[in-house]
Amino acid sequence: MELFTPDFGLVFWMFIAFGVLFLALWKFAWPIILKTVEQRAELIDKGVEYAQNAKEQLDNARQEAQTFLNDARKQQADMLREADKMKTQIIEQARTEAAAEAQKEMEAAKVRIQQQQKEAQEQFRNQVSDFALQIAGKLVHNEMKQDKAQDRLVDSLLDEIESK
Repeated sequence: MELFTPDFGLVFWMFIAFGVLFLALWKFAWPIILKTVEQRAELIDKGVEYAQNAKEQLDNARQEAQTFLNDARKQQADMLREADKMKTQIIEQARTEAAAEAQKEMEAAKVRIQQQQKEAQEQFRNQVSDFALQIAGKLVHNEMKQDKAQDRLVDSLLDEIESK
């Protein structure tokens, strides 16, 4: 049973050794351990602060990126609207120009048709007058074969001249 019941001398020297060891550790090791723990705590605090700053910067970068994307989408929509507006204007301008050109062509065609009608009427009149002169010439020639008819014609012409 000696193992379970130590001597008083052994216990005394164990307390003294423990006390010396405790004082040595308390004097020399404990400040170093506390300093190391404090440095580690500061490093962890700095790491947490750095992580928070990084998270804030990331959040700000995301917000800026979203703002840039929204601006880009808005500019794209504006550009598309402007392009559509320009397309509509160009189409309308082309229609207007085509209508004006068609109107000019129609007016020119009307003028040509009127000129051709006038030429055709003039030609028709000339042909009718030529036919009438030919017919009249043939009638006069047939009637003038007789001497009496010639005398009557000369008398009527003279009467017309005198009456004027």
